[in-house]
Amino acid sequence: RALPLPKKQLAPIPESAGVVELVDVTPFITPNKSFYRIDTALVVPKVDINKWTLKITGMVGQERSYTYDDLLAMNLVEQDITLTCVSNEVGGILMGNARWLGIPLMDLLEDAGIDPKATQIVGRSVDDWSAGFPVAALKRGSKAIVALGMNGEPLPFDHGYPARLVVPGIYGYASATKWLDTIEVTTLEAAEGYWVPRGYAKEAPIKMGSRIDVPRGLTTVAPGLVAVAGIAWSQTVGISRVEVKIDNGEWQEAQLADEVDVDTWRQWKFAWQATTGQHEITVRTFDKNSKLQIEDRVAPLPNGATGWHQVLVFVS
Repeated sequence: RALPLPKKQLAPIPESAGVVELVDVTPFITPNKSFYRIDTALVVPKVDINKWTLKITGMVGQERSYTYDDLLAMNLVEQDITLTCVSNEVGGILMGNARWLGIPLMDLLEDAGIDPKATQIVGRSVDDWSAGFPVAALKRGSKAIVALGMNGEPLPFDHGYPARLVVPGIYGYASATKWLDTIEVTTLEAAEGYWVPRGYAKEAPIKMGSRIDVPRGLTTVAPGLVAVAGIAWSQTVGISRVEVKIDNGEWQEAQLADEVDVDTWRQWKFAWQATTGQHEITVRTFDKNSKLQIEDRVAPLPNGATGWHQVLVFVS
C-alpha cells in the first residue's frame, strides 16, 4: 500500500562568522537507523496488515475500528516531534527527533466522541504493552498523532509498524505506544500503563534540558577558535536562550538555530577561544517563560533526570 510522504524543508543551523565548521553535531532529524529503541519486545512484532485494525474504545460516544487503508485515506499531516526516554541521563543519547506522518490523535478521538469526564488516554499494543497519559496533554494544541510514517518512510518494524502514538512533551514510557492496537479513553484512576506499577511516575512530562554534542567529553582539541555546540529542548513551551560557561567564568549566550517547532529540540552553538590546558564546559537553557533549567542532578527514576550537562576537554 502506497504511503504518501510529503516533505517539509529542514531549518539548518545558521552560520556564525568565524565559527569553524561543526563536525558530528546532532542533526535536526535523527535517521531511522540511528533512532534510539527502548521497548519490552524480545521479538519485534510483525503485524499482518490484512488482519490488523486500530480500535478506539472506552469512554466514547461510539467505539470505532479502522483498517490501515481507512487510516491512509484520512487527512495525513506531518509533525516534527522529539521523543525522549525517561531513562535518558543528563547528556544522554536516548532521544531523537523525527518527522512523523500520521493522523492527528484528536481527529480520531473527536470522531468517536470523547466523554468530557475522561482524564486519560491509554495506548495498547498488539503484544499487550500499554502506556497512558492525561487527556490534558491534548488540550494545549497538542500535535499528538497516530503515526504511520517516519522520516519519509513507512514506520520501520522496530519503531512500531503499522502505527504508533507520538505525543509531544510526554516521556515515551507513558505515551509512545508502538505496534498500536487500541486507543482506550478512560480515567487516570481506572488504568495504569506497563511501567507505573514498576516504580515510574503516573504522569510524565518531559523535563527541560540541554546537551553538549561537540566537543565530546575527554577529547583533545587544538588551541584557538573551537565550536561548542549541541541541542536544547522544552517541549510544548520552546527554548528562548542557551548559555555556556567555561570553567568558573561568566555565563555567555550561545547562538540558536531557527526554531522549527516548540515540540522539537533546538540546535545551538558557541564560539570558544580555547587556551592550552584542561577546561570544563557547562551548558544551561531557559524556556520561553524565562524558566531556568534545573541545575540539581537527579537520577531518571521515577520521572526523568535533571541537571546541567558538563564536559571536560583538553586543549593542546
